[in-house]
Amino acid sequence: MTATWDPAGEGVMRLPSGRLVRGRGLRRPVPPGPEPTFAVHLLGGPPPPVAWESRWVRWPDFLLPTDRAEARSVLEEAWGRASVERVEVACGGGRGRTGTALACLAVLDGVPAEEAVAHVRRNYHAKAVETPWQRRYVARFAAR
Repeated sequence: MTATWDPAGEGVMRLPSGRLVRGRGLRRPVPPGPEPTFAVHLLGGPPPPVAWESRWVRWPDFLLPTDRAEARSVLEEAWGRASVERVEVACGGGRGRTGTALACLAVLDGVPAEEAVAHVRRNYHAKAVETPWQRRYVARFAAR
C-alpha cells in the first residue's frame, strides 16, 4: 500500500469518503513533497513525460474531453486508486479541466452532481470549473 497525500498539501482536496486527490497546473513546478504514484493529464496534446504512472485524456483547453467514455474510465480508475495511492489530476492551468475532473471524482464519491462544482470550489479552488459546458458536463456525469 502506498501512502496518500498530506491533507494540508498544496492542491490537495479531500473527498467525502476521505480519499485525497491533488489537483495542479502543469505549467507550474511540481509542489514540494512526495511525487504522485498515478496522474491524469487533461491536455489537448501529449503531456510532458513524468517519472510516475500517468494517463492522458485528450481534453482541449476550455472545452470537454474528446472521448467522454475514455475520460470516464480514466476518472473511475483515478477515483479507485485514490483510496490507497497519491493520485494527481492536472491540466495546463489547474483550474478548468482539473476542476471539472475533480468535480466528476466528487460525483463518483457520492456528492450529488448539482453540488459537485460548489464542493470543488470550496475545497480546491474558488475559480475551478471555468465554462458553462464544463458545469453541464459535471451535472450530467452521474447519468452516464
